[in-house]
Amino acid sequence: MVEISADGSARLIPIAIMVDGKFYDAAAYKASPVPLALWNQTVYEGEKTGVSQGLFTVGEAMRVGNNNWFGQGKWRPAGSEPKAKPTASAKPRMEEEEGPPKLRRPEAAKPEPAAKPEEPAPSTTTTQDDKKPSAPAPGNPPVATPGADSAPATAQPTAESAPTNANDEDPNRPVLKRGQSKTEGAAHPGASTGVPRRPTGAAATSETRRATPQQLPAISDAGGPEPRPYAYDIKPDEEQKYRKAMLALAAEAVRAKLKETAPVIPGAKVPARPSARTATKPAQPAFDDVQFRAFDLWNTNEPVFVLSAIAHPPKNPSSDQADDLPLYVTLVAKKNIYDELRKLYAGVTDARHLDLTPRLELIDAVDADGDGRGELLFRRFTDTGKAYGVYRAAADSLFPLFEGTPTGQ
Repeated sequence: MVEISADGSARLIPIAIMVDGKFYDAAAYKASPVPLALWNQTVYEGEKTGVSQGLFTVGEAMRVGNNNWFGQGKWRPAGSEPKAKPTASAKPRMEEEEGPPKLRRPEAAKPEPAAKPEEPAPSTTTTQDDKKPSAPAPGNPPVATPGADSAPATAQPTAESAPTNANDEDPNRPVLKRGQSKTEGAAHPGASTGVPRRPTGAAATSETRRATPQQLPAISDAGGPEPRPYAYDIKPDEEQKYRKAMLALAAEAVRAKLKETAPVIPGAKVPARPSARTATKPAQPAFDDVQFRAFDLWNTNEPVFVLSAIAHPPKNPSSDQADDLPLYVTLVAKKNIYDELRKLYAGVTDARHLDLTPRLELIDAVDADGDGRGELLFRRFTDTGKAYGVYRAAADSLFPLFEGTPTGQ
């Protein structure tokens, strides 16, 4: 199981490992020096009701106490995989003299192409050649050569014609070049370096650190079946119908538990059984923190309902006082083809009887044995600590596939 904290850190809690069709405690299986389930670079797929949520890669195995192992690692949510960057060899290399011209910006250190004094060089050379006296051809009058004073006037139109556009003085103007492109973003202030910036949100507070971490079942099976959703699509009116029916079964289980654990006073008279005319409806317990979930574990469109709640017993008629100790109720039922609920498990306990009946807290549905069908993963609270259990919802009962040894952590 993967625990994801509010700050994004994650850790793996080993629960069970299946070898040759049998389940073993993953925290103790081949734990020399570390459990097999926590070997470095082992990849687990976190799932929520059968839907993949991301991948967890084990980086380091750690132990707290005697046998409380967990793995630190990296959690990568689904959909956050980095896109594959094209390599340099995938692009055709172009030599400096090959390829079409491209618009690029010049570097600041390079001189401006428009400020090159070599442009009027052909005109200057011709002027200097004209200064040399030459013999006039016979029959032609001598031609006067321009003097030194006229040379600047001849070059002046060429110099003044260069700044025809004000953008030519801009050092960032595009220039036509050939050859392989070069990265010049680092030369410009404010250019992106390709490194993602850290978020500017508020730092994690103490309340964020104390928030309940998200818990996801995680599977590591290279040859297992593809995950499929185990959630049962139910309409709101149907949900209220089955929720009410499950609460009625839970109230019946609470009354049976109270009757079973009621103290017997020696010499007290047994209350007379009321007749049909005088029979009144028994007092109903009050429920809070009710959690109701529906699963289609076997892909048969026969939902399995799980209800957990905290029950407050009604007043005891003999003492006129209500028991202030709440009861923890966990109920699992399955709907048959006749739209009837068949009770698979009903657990009612309190803090004083955890040694007899553990408190079950549902985590999620998961395919623990790789057969394509879902099982129910519970956290078990006993008088000696907590552990985890994997249970299969059969036709008429909920039987365990694996129950871990409780620890004090």
